[in-house]
Amino acid sequence: MTRLILIRHAKSSWDDPEAADHDRRLNARGRRSAEALGHWLRSRGYLPDQVLCSSATRTRETLEMLGLGEVPTQFVPALYHAEAQAMLAELRKATGQTVMMLGHNPGIAEFAARLLAAPPRHAEFAHYPTGATLVADFGGEGWASADWGTGAALDFVVPRELVA
Repeated sequence: MTRLILIRHAKSSWDDPEAADHDRRLNARGRRSAEALGHWLRSRGYLPDQVLCSSATRTRETLEMLGLGEVPTQFVPALYHAEAQAMLAELRKATGQTVMMLGHNPGIAEFAARLLAAPPRHAEFAHYPTGATLVADFGGEGWASADWGTGAALDFVVPRELVA
């Protein structure tokens, strides 16, 4: 059994109109949301042994704010605004038992929807807002055999459910 923790980056700032999209940082709400997501993940025992993270600043900051400690991490340029098929290709290279991927919309929403045999019963799943986090289990022979429609949703949360 393998597990995927799929996180869309937390809310980013648009305060600097000169900043390149790749370099946008989290805003204050995004930092609070990422911290809350980290608490939620730890409280439920959803801890990765490998992280695949987009190379964008906002995904890196989201990962840092989760506070998960030292986990083998790869910053993958191909995950920056990746389409669903590119995300699946990166997941198939994973070696961890529990892999966390951090990415961007619109690709991450499509990726999550296509991976699962059935979507979670959550009003925000299709939209996959900033900070949305899916936890899904997969059978099979490891990540190399991961395919569309093979995941089982275990949990799904959005930050507004965690931050008062």
